[in-house]
Amino acid sequence: MKVFNTLTRKKEELVPITPGEIKMYSCGPTVYNYFHIGNARPFIMFDLLRCYLEYRGYNVRFVQNFTDIDDKVINKANEENTTYDKIAERYIKEYFTDAEGLKIKRATVHPKATDMIDEIIDIVSTLIEKGYAYEAGGDVYYRVKAFPEYGKLSHQPLEDLEAGARIDVREHKEDPMDFALWKGAKPGEPSWDSPWGKGRPGWHIECSAMARKYLGETIDIHTGGVDLIFPHHENEIAQSEAANGKPFAHYWLHNAFLNVDNQKMGKSLGNFFTARDAAAAYGYDTIRFFMVSAHYRTPLNYSQESLEQAKASLARINAAFSNLRFLRGNAQDGDMTEKEAVSAASFDGYRTRFCDAMDDDLNTADAVSVIFELVREINTVCAEKDVTKAYAVAALAILSELCGVLSIGQVEEEKSLDDEIEQLIAQRQAARKAKNWAEADRIRDDLKARGIILEDTPQGVKWSRA
Repeated sequence: MKVFNTLTRKKEELVPITPGEIKMYSCGPTVYNYFHIGNARPFIMFDLLRCYLEYRGYNVRFVQNFTDIDDKVINKANEENTTYDKIAERYIKEYFTDAEGLKIKRATVHPKATDMIDEIIDIVSTLIEKGYAYEAGGDVYYRVKAFPEYGKLSHQPLEDLEAGARIDVREHKEDPMDFALWKGAKPGEPSWDSPWGKGRPGWHIECSAMARKYLGETIDIHTGGVDLIFPHHENEIAQSEAANGKPFAHYWLHNAFLNVDNQKMGKSLGNFFTARDAAAAYGYDTIRFFMVSAHYRTPLNYSQESLEQAKASLARINAAFSNLRFLRGNAQDGDMTEKEAVSAASFDGYRTRFCDAMDDDLNTADAVSVIFELVREINTVCAEKDVTKAYAVAALAILSELCGVLSIGQVEEEKSLDDEIEQLIAQRQAARKAKNWAEADRIRDDLKARGIILEDTPQGVKWSRA
């Protein structure tokens, strides 16, 4: 597999530190609210990377953090007259609700910043001892100019980065570029004991501490949105490599922005949507399919038109699943026809082309195109009156396998109908047999009003949910 490495700005062969194993870290949410639709993109795409690597046989140890102490968390707690930990606990729970809806697997470990205080203090102490950090006014800052390679991820010389740096009047930095590792306690804020007095960790240091504790001093893959390249990921590199004396991550993967109606999302523009909002309008499955259908490094535009297209495309895949499951139970037994055998023999080729696309820097757009070609092939064969159960079983297996890698489509069986619905379908069949078309149509319309669509086929009546 080749991935585009932000560090080198080129595609590189993915070669793990330990053969057969991948150590992967991905930046998670700051838990003070529901995560927005832009956050959903890296959560989905890099979870998908993890799942694809597992599909290809790697043992993946995947760490995604929760930032549970931060100015935004504290401000939210103050607004609601509660504590930061109650705010964090609430929105971690809400994160998992949305993540489950979007079919995002739980990470191997989901550490919280406040669980890492000892590890953070240890790294900060090491950086001070080595001359990379200094205490000033109860805060501790990283001395950026002490790390000669600063800027290597964002590919900007220090002079250009320095031009935009500013010092807040409350800060005691030696240099505008220096950033906080530890923040001295402010009145009314939560704080922890440290060698430099009470305080709390800066934002960047938590990821360095978590990665080292759960993955080691050097990891294989680090991921996040392009907005994190600078300063967050640049600062992670500076902290980790200065403290550990080793490379921090071999491969850095970043997803492009998600725009809303061709504009950057923002509350001031009135185009800010949480993943919960989007799911209420279009469904979690549609949101996931929309994200997966584009390459992660391609800017993606969220609009009503694009979501309706995604919903319609996903419906085509789901219709194929529904038809194959019906044929599996109702088609004729016996050997495949010649046409079916030729089609089934092509399934390995679809799998190969799917993997070729995914091996090319996680090209999910091309992988989805392969799935649609497969669906077209299957639908053409299944249109034959003499389709066999054996073909339906083989086609369902390959479609489930490829869609399962991407977690799109109805890979899982639909829930069975309740007894009342089953009885109505049986009554309609009896009315049709008696040529009582009016009664048959009445029952069909009644079922449609309940969200059950009936289709009469040569193999019998087939139902699906609207």
